[in-house]
Amino acid sequence: MASIFTKIINGEIPAYKVAENDDFLAFLDVNPNAKGHTLCIPKKEVNKIFDLDENTYMALMRFSRKVAIALEKTVPCKRIGMAVVGLEVPHVHVHLIPLNAMNDMNFKNKVELSENEFEQLAEKIRQNF
Repeated sequence: MASIFTKIINGEIPAYKVAENDDFLAFLDVNPNAKGHTLCIPKKEVNKIFDLDENTYMALMRFSRKVAIALEKTVPCKRIGMAVVGLEVPHVHVHLIPLNAMNDMNFKNKVELSENEFEQLAEKIRQNF
């Protein structure tokens, strides 16, 4: 059965996309730790990050870096944090989270954004990508 991320890739589920190429997709997390919390995923569905072949792993890191740079240009923050946890969805995903305090990486803390705020934020990140 396809993961929720594969369904996003296939257009079956909407997402606030911020960057995309032939192999990877980045979109805003709809349950964010902080404004701008973004997920970077390979389009090929693989459960665990270290099960990716080395070329795909390195390309995902390069893609995530570009997204992080665009995110930092868009959302005022001290830095962009990165985490790979991967227990909630069986599809590799890199969390990019704008940080102003260590607590911003706490996955229990959530912020709420309106649909309009998500759309505007995604557009600004796309422009900076």
